[in-house]
Amino acid sequence: MVSRGLRILTIVDAFRRLSPATCVQQSYHGSDVVETLELVSRLHGKPRTLRVDNGPEFICKALDLWAYLNGVTLDFPRPGKPVDIACIESFKGSLRAECLNAS
Repeated sequence: MVSRGLRILTIVDAFRRLSPATCVQQSYHGSDVVETLELVSRLHGKPRTLRVDNGPEFICKALDLWAYLNGVTLDFPRPGKPVDIACIESFKGSLRAECLNAS
């Protein structure tokens, strides 16, 4: 039996220090990210800036169009520099340690 990995879309509001959405799927596409952002935006409002990593689900036309139409600036980290998104990396590390690696 082949085990497939899980992908976690983690949305973190660094200012308020909360996570309005953490979604788990086997794969993510730009349209999935836009769908989640629409839901979060309806509940919490649209962000001014969205800091994302360089994954294929974030460097797509669907997210770029959504950001443009909603006046949201996309902020990409420098390639190979996870320190640029340290808040999210820290949150994902805690999530992994506390929830996913639990015995």
